[in-house]
Amino acid sequence: MNALQPLRARWAALAEREKTLVLLAGAVVGLALFWWVGVAPALGTLRAAPAQHRELDRQLQQMRGLQAQAQALQSQPQQGHDEALRSLETTIRQRLGTTARYTIAGDRVTVTLTATPPDALAQWLTQARVNARALPAEARLTRNAAGLWDGSLVLSLPAR
Repeated sequence: MNALQPLRARWAALAEREKTLVLLAGAVVGLALFWWVGVAPALGTLRAAPAQHRELDRQLQQMRGLQAQAQALQSQPQQGHDEALRSLETTIRQRLGTTARYTIAGDRVTVTLTATPPDALAQWLTQARVNARALPAEARLTRNAAGLWDGSLVLSLPAR
């Protein structure tokens, strides 16, 4: 209590007007603190909620699309190794044409790309995954000055 005695004595010595001003200043500081700690963060969260909700909805739709693709792939009948290989060779010739060479070693296919357009590569990868069930195992790709892809891809085919 000894620590508060000087403060109480000082308070008692203040005029009514000064006491009112000190209380008013304390109330302003208290309200500001309440605003910065209690209200402003909640309002910020409330303002950001619609944008976050839209982003989460977009991610949910993307995940549902991927789920539908996975279910479609699971519902397809199992392909044999030879069927998958034929399907992959066909898609390489159709989509990549002369920009790709391939070699087959067991369950792996190495595709070497030279100046392959990005759209053709993306479409081919989609077809290879869906039709031949080939999955990329390794990729060493670089973009050349013309914006085309050079490099190699190693794909894994379904087991025999």
